[in-house]
Amino acid sequence: MKNSLLWLTLAATLGAAASSMAADSNKTVVMRDYTDVVAPADQAAYEAGIKAFNQCLSQHGFKYTWTAWTHETGDTYSYSYTSDPMPWAAFDAMQAAGKACDTSLRNDVNPHLKSEISVFIEMHPELSHMAKGTSLQSPYIEVVYFKLKTGHEAHQAFMDIAKKIAAGTEKAKWPNNYMIGEIMGGGEGAPDFVVVLPSKSWAEVGKEPDTPLWAVMENVYGKEDAQAMRKSLTDATQQTSSHYDSFNADLTYKASGK
Repeated sequence: MKNSLLWLTLAATLGAAASSMAADSNKTVVMRDYTDVVAPADQAAYEAGIKAFNQCLSQHGFKYTWTAWTHETGDTYSYSYTSDPMPWAAFDAMQAAGKACDTSLRNDVNPHLKSEISVFIEMHPELSHMAKGTSLQSPYIEVVYFKLKTGHEAHQAFMDIAKKIAAGTEKAKWPNNYMIGEIMGGGEGAPDFVVVLPSKSWAEVGKEPDTPLWAVMENVYGKEDAQAMRKSLTDATQQTSSHYDSFNADLTYKASGK
């Protein structure tokens, strides 16, 4: 599988086109992510509630898109919703615009939740490898979480190696795509980074790259440097986990005109 060949071999997000995230590399853009967990018996009522909430947003001219994802593996009674990447200041306007439907959210959706987790994800195009025009809004995505060891050193090591890997894949014109984001405000025990790999089909999900990532790194940097990079990444990582999601058009709210 792909995650065994990206630096995810260590023991081991979605919206918009990567080009929009990288338009200004000096401007911080973030995504809002909500993950809902429901009981199996509440699944139909929950989905009906989300549709009612989306209808309310539409009636009030809500202009921000929420992309819905159904978890295909891991907790399969989970749903994730991601905003488009935006500057921090845009979330003030989004929150104000959404207040008109707070009652719908509380009455139609919340009664069917077992739990909900919300985070912000700062996008890092400089750590990512996305061909121009590639979108994370694909039929399927693999979502891989990295929990790092405590301390500045582990964080800096991850950033440095990820940036070097991205530069290497760009230099080698590696045909595989991935986007990296930094998780913010996830609470105790939350992962630190997320890697999202888009795919067009299950066949593509399971297809091994023609040239594995670390073979690319050896070709670009030499075997010794590639091994050192891999060890630094392993040493910085405490834990990883992953799951697959599928795009859910029925529960997605797409702003008019987008």
